[in-house]
Amino acid sequence: MAGRYEPLKSDSLGNNAQNLKPRGTVARRLGIGFAIVLTLATLSVIRIHPSSLSADLGLKSSSNVDSSSDNSAVKTCAPASAPIAHPPAPINPWASLSLDETVQVQKWLEHPKRNLNLTRGDIAQPSDNHIYMIEAYYPSKADVFGYFSSLDPAAIPSRNARITIHHGSADKPMVKDYLVGPLPISSTTRMKPLTDIYHTEDIPFNARGFDARDWTVPQFFSKMAAPLAEAFKDLLGGIVAGLPNDTLITGGSGPFSFDGSFRRLWIGWRRNTPGFFLHPLNLYQYIDVSGTDPSKWEQLKVVYNHQVFDTSESFMEAFHNGSLQRIAPVTEKDADLSWSTRKRIGAQRDLDHLPGPRSISSSGLRFRVDRDLQYVSWMGWGLYLGFNRDMGLSLWDIRFRDERIVYELAPQEAIAQYTGNDPFQSTTAWLDRYFGMGLSVRDMIPGYDCPHEAVYLPATTFATKGIFTRERGICVFEHDSGRPLTRHLGYGENEFGAVKGYELVIRSISTVGNYDYLVSFDYIFHLDGTIEVRLSASGYLQAGFYDAEQGHYGNRIWETTIGSLHDHVINFKVDLDVAGTSNSLLKITTSQEIITQPWYEDDWGDEVIQQKITREYIDNEDDALLRFPTNFQGSFAVVNQNETNKWGVPRGYAIHPGYSPVHNTIVGSKRLLNNANWARYNLAVSRRKETEPSSSSMWNFNLPGAPPVDFHKFFDGESIAQEDLVAWVNVGMHHLPQAEDAPNTRTNTAASSFFLTPVNYFDYDVSIESTNAILLQSPEKPGDPFSHDDYGVRPAHCIPEPVAPFEYFPVQIFDLDGKRAPPATVEEMRRAAELYHRIKMEL
Repeated sequence: MAGRYEPLKSDSLGNNAQNLKPRGTVARRLGIGFAIVLTLATLSVIRIHPSSLSADLGLKSSSNVDSSSDNSAVKTCAPASAPIAHPPAPINPWASLSLDETVQVQKWLEHPKRNLNLTRGDIAQPSDNHIYMIEAYYPSKADVFGYFSSLDPAAIPSRNARITIHHGSADKPMVKDYLVGPLPISSTTRMKPLTDIYHTEDIPFNARGFDARDWTVPQFFSKMAAPLAEAFKDLLGGIVAGLPNDTLITGGSGPFSFDGSFRRLWIGWRRNTPGFFLHPLNLYQYIDVSGTDPSKWEQLKVVYNHQVFDTSESFMEAFHNGSLQRIAPVTEKDADLSWSTRKRIGAQRDLDHLPGPRSISSSGLRFRVDRDLQYVSWMGWGLYLGFNRDMGLSLWDIRFRDERIVYELAPQEAIAQYTGNDPFQSTTAWLDRYFGMGLSVRDMIPGYDCPHEAVYLPATTFATKGIFTRERGICVFEHDSGRPLTRHLGYGENEFGAVKGYELVIRSISTVGNYDYLVSFDYIFHLDGTIEVRLSASGYLQAGFYDAEQGHYGNRIWETTIGSLHDHVINFKVDLDVAGTSNSLLKITTSQEIITQPWYEDDWGDEVIQQKITREYIDNEDDALLRFPTNFQGSFAVVNQNETNKWGVPRGYAIHPGYSPVHNTIVGSKRLLNNANWARYNLAVSRRKETEPSSSSMWNFNLPGAPPVDFHKFFDGESIAQEDLVAWVNVGMHHLPQAEDAPNTRTNTAASSFFLTPVNYFDYDVSIESTNAILLQSPEKPGDPFSHDDYGVRPAHCIPEPVAPFEYFPVQIFDLDGKRAPPATVEEMRRAAELYHRIKMEL
């Protein structure tokens, strides 16, 4: 649609005002003034009470939004509901197990014919056999492709469940994974060990899954806490009696084992106050919880104020005889402990009493969703969603303009390795897959975690005590980035214009103990075929106790609290299929050269110093453990050498570093000896194998010396020239905490990202196809306005629907029979969410 774009004119800036002469009488001026006041009053009513005014005027909600400038009949904006999507297949091969499927598998396993001697997880003891996990096991890529190519119902991949059982009652206790299928349960369903994805056979029982029974058994209190109760009150200013009103709690560091021969951890004491993560105290105990018999669990060391004691008795003897070097505790009587809460403080800022701007899709949402199949499409993009216990949200079969770009895009592992001058911080190297980043997802806060008009999708996972469903586990929304994707100001024909920078965001947030990952993960889709993967972190620091000897390991952020230096590294699997599955790894570098040419014999001499490009293919896996080049002088791309664009260049997708492209600082630590080798690099590329579905496993955390998945074993000298490849890409940050990390870390600085972006994949920038764009033409006559073409897409003018009243509910829990369980207490919710970070002693 043609229109006019008015440039600023000098005579519109006030010169004409001097030539305006007053006309009419005083009465006319008063009449005009009254009309203006009446108009302003009417507009105020429209702004303040648009919905009630619309009702009074007889306006009806309609998706046919009037985009004209006539305000006499403003209609209600289109509802913020997503149109139905049209997936390429009528099933989602990566769908989570339904509640009914999970219950069926549970009952099938419990049948006496299975001879598994199972005890229900909600009542099981460490010495019992119990089911730890039930979730979908994804079909092979070949099976999915076979079905997608024909859509023949007979070719639908078989559905299987992955089962984890803690065999606590076995003669040699162990943990085993199994495959159960095909599903649904029938006479053909079978069970077999799942071993081909691991580099070890069985998982040692001391490396077993996260288990609150490590501290809820009575022996934990009687052996670890009770003998020191008198000292707790005097040295730490608190009480530990195993009662609800205890003023002290403890938390554990990890890993708990090196090779499965023991299960031991340091616990450190904290004040039982809101934001307890920021209230560490300077007493630590090294405890042994190996095996299945809690009566054999024991305390091995006590450390207080850098003094080490081998037994509780020797510590208490020093406490009583005066030889213990003490530090006076800081208690609530001495200091305000509320600094660690999120309650607002400080003077209200100017205009902050007004609600901020919000995004409204005036003409309706522009992305499509199939809620049942968990499929999303937008502006040529289409993809399926998956969700699992270990890492949460994953994306599958990502297509753009009817071509598959990525088969699988999924987080694999997240490490957090700490440093410090105490037994707790210096021994901590978390691998969060162990705790379940999917299991740790909770409902998002509408209007805060995601925009008001976001579409939410559910996420369901199995836990030992029930099945958890979050109705707002995933959100999808489109937003305006606030900057054009492309633009140029020019004066030649069709040179001047811009394309709107709209983006589609798919988000899930996982709160693993103290940290909130925006996994958490944001997957951001752009109009030019680029995918951005961004991770942001917030939540509480895992703080250490501050004293004069901690200065090299962090910053003091309160009276007795230090924010400890640590690294975060998060690994993603990127199974790119660039113009097919036969792909190669292209390394592009730039360097300096000095050249001479005959035409350089001018005033500047005969030499020129400039850059040049070197392109080389990495053909062997062993050479594909990579770090980004110095000064980022180069890049890596997955390309198809047999498929070229119009210009004869191999089509490809580059893996570009975004914000904070880091790898782990520490190499050689026993606590990360071989269980997170992927963290040593910025990225790595290997040949895709069904037996190498992930760079880690939940068991790697407690087996750094003998990990079930050893990433380095993926790289065994195989060719990666024109093969089906997988890129393993890292994001993260070197986190040196500061005072501004209290109470919570900020997502604007605690962020990292990478981009998958077309490199010669197309013949031109395909975002030029967007009609949410403008094209301007220079005026034919000097001083006339620019003409413009907005392709018929004009800003809509409508009254937004009111925001729904705010409400937030706890996660829905179903028992192991699939029946809705009673609502969880706050203490039960805390135990499930805060994990080993908050161990509340119980009698």
